[in-house]
Amino acid sequence: MRWRKLLLVFAIAPFASGPTAANEANFETEVAPLLIKRCVECHQGRDPSGNLLLTTAEGFHQGGDSGPVIDLENLGESYFLHRVADGEMPPESRGQSQKLPDEEIEVLRRWIVGGAKWPEGRVLDLFERTSDVRGGRDLWSLQPVERPAVPQLESLQQPTNPIDAFILARLEQDQMQPAPTASKRELLRRLYFDLIGLPPTLAQIEAFEQDDSPQAFDQVVDQLLNMPQYGERWGRYWLDLVRYADTSGYERDQEKPFAWKYRDWVVAALNADMPYDRFVIEQLAGDELPQRTEASVIATGFLRLGTWNDEPNDPLDYQYDRLEDLVHTTSSTFLAMTVKCARCHDHKFDAITHEDYYRMASAFWAGPIATRARSLLGGPKPDELGVTEVLGWTDLGPTPPPLHVLKNGEREVPLGEVVPASLSMIPALEKTFDASPEGSKTSHRRLQLANWIATAENPLTARVLVNRIWQHHFGQGIVRSPNNFGFLADPPTHPKLLDWLADEFVQGGWKIKRLHKLILTSKTWQQSSTHPTAAEYAQKDSTNRLWWKSERRRLDAEALRDAMLTVSGELDLRVGGPGFRPTIAAAALEGLSKKSAAWNPSPADAQTRRSLYMFSKRGLLPPMMTTFNFSDATQSCGQRDVTTVPTQALVLMNNPFVHDRSSKLAKSIIENAKHPQDQVAQLWSIVYGRKPTAAETQLAQQHLETQWNRFQKLATTSSQETHAPSAETRAMASLAHVLLNSNEFIYID
Repeated sequence: MRWRKLLLVFAIAPFASGPTAANEANFETEVAPLLIKRCVECHQGRDPSGNLLLTTAEGFHQGGDSGPVIDLENLGESYFLHRVADGEMPPESRGQSQKLPDEEIEVLRRWIVGGAKWPEGRVLDLFERTSDVRGGRDLWSLQPVERPAVPQLESLQQPTNPIDAFILARLEQDQMQPAPTASKRELLRRLYFDLIGLPPTLAQIEAFEQDDSPQAFDQVVDQLLNMPQYGERWGRYWLDLVRYADTSGYERDQEKPFAWKYRDWVVAALNADMPYDRFVIEQLAGDELPQRTEASVIATGFLRLGTWNDEPNDPLDYQYDRLEDLVHTTSSTFLAMTVKCARCHDHKFDAITHEDYYRMASAFWAGPIATRARSLLGGPKPDELGVTEVLGWTDLGPTPPPLHVLKNGEREVPLGEVVPASLSMIPALEKTFDASPEGSKTSHRRLQLANWIATAENPLTARVLVNRIWQHHFGQGIVRSPNNFGFLADPPTHPKLLDWLADEFVQGGWKIKRLHKLILTSKTWQQSSTHPTAAEYAQKDSTNRLWWKSERRRLDAEALRDAMLTVSGELDLRVGGPGFRPTIAAAALEGLSKKSAAWNPSPADAQTRRSLYMFSKRGLLPPMMTTFNFSDATQSCGQRDVTTVPTQALVLMNNPFVHDRSSKLAKSIIENAKHPQDQVAQLWSIVYGRKPTAAETQLAQQHLETQWNRFQKLATTSSQETHAPSAETRAMASLAHVLLNSNEFIYID
């Protein structure tokens, strides 16, 4: 070790002999960014590593447990430089050396031998600026939303919809053209699935194709937005975000009574076009509103939807796990920031301090966090909530016990008491929460947190929501990491468009339906999924970040199931109420300790409701739904996976639900059409919303004939029950099954 120290002395000797102003390191432009990037993460706050504080001049000169880090009488023998040059600091991480590059070590050498000058009063902040290793408070998503000017195009025709101007301006830069407009049939099918999650009929498609009025498309948009099925379609997206399920999870996976009322509240709020800021506030603090209602208390079910363990290994530790769920779901859903990562330490990548986590957690600390009676399922008593038969949340009093910042997130190692406040990552909006009003039964911290999130000045809230709306209309968001707007986020494809939409959304009264219509009437959304120069453009932009065409999308699990029920004529459109339990194959119950006793399916006629109303048991999700990427209900899901795997084809070919729909459809067609050609035409019109081509008619009739002969032969050579379907019905069901398995049915475009 001593020989390395001597080499270091010789290496810096020329500087130690008398550095000039020309080679002194500039503190603000060179030293401060380097210390913040490499050192401050560990050497800051109440408990700096080695008791060495590197955020102030006083801390730096005072040194740490190993003594002073520099000797002002002999700068060349700086202990600080020795540790850095030896690669001992920063320490190894996961077995990998974190030794600084030579040029960074040289910056520190020049600074120290120049006298280690530190500007008076200068305090370094880990998150004051963004570097290549973490985001600071200057990160793009934390900056105020400023409405940009709508681009003026140079070579392309100026569009009337501002969305198109932003998209075309970027395409213009790359000398690219957008795809042509999709056909009216494609547009209507896409529109129906986008807004209500159900397919249009042939009559609806033909009526739209024949309507040449300029208002035709707008009128259909308005019609669909005003249908109750709109809230059901878009409510499902929200339920993914808030980790909705009807049971508690863990071993017993008990039912959460009346969770369905929260689901119905979401649907009703969306159908009523509740302003989004109010939508946020009611879910976080509907019980604390001055004009609270039963509906606003139901909205607080948002805070009750997480998993709940009635027998945790350590009940005192478990209450902090519950806090983490509330912090994570709230911050991910409304802000697209992963605040939970700061439970044990400052966030590794984002401007979220260790204390910030506990600031947000303090908003929920007054609630029923600690383990209570098992029958309450982790919630308040009805008399505490003030409403019966509701899965809601409220505080247990106006003044909760102190909440401490925990070192490394460990309950046994409390640090200072946290002062309830907003997150600090947006300094202009940072505020300490007031004490509860006199006579209040709650702390009012959640209401203050909700107001902080829902203010028009919060740069994240509107950006995050408009990105989510865009994502579900286009398949991807402008920011393609919808639950993460932090340093590790996928950068926005069109940041100015995102800000224009966010400002337009807020200026329009936070109305979601207005935003839908703005997007849907854009030429960008109306593009075809095919492009005449797709092969060339795919070389430039294979992931379609420039939005030069529409993305061809598969139906999600719910839309696929609902579409099958629609074309078979069975779909029950009743809105709201308790969910139904679908039939689940015995093989799927084998892993349960109680097997069949653990699941009692609803009557068959109750199972034809929309998939939104399917009872969601965390420990037993229907295999057909999970095969098509149904969301995991354990945590907030901003974007489902979209996979293409062999099991999906096997499910469509073999699942009893699909075969039953095929049989129902076959019986209906045979009852209404007698000639095979008419039957084929009717089948195509119901399933595809179009007439079959001559070739399709010929092949379909051949299929019917082949299958009829096969089933007729089986019927004559085997004993069958008298109520068994006829050969004609089975042949038609076989053909219907082929269509329900086809890409044209399963894909929107």
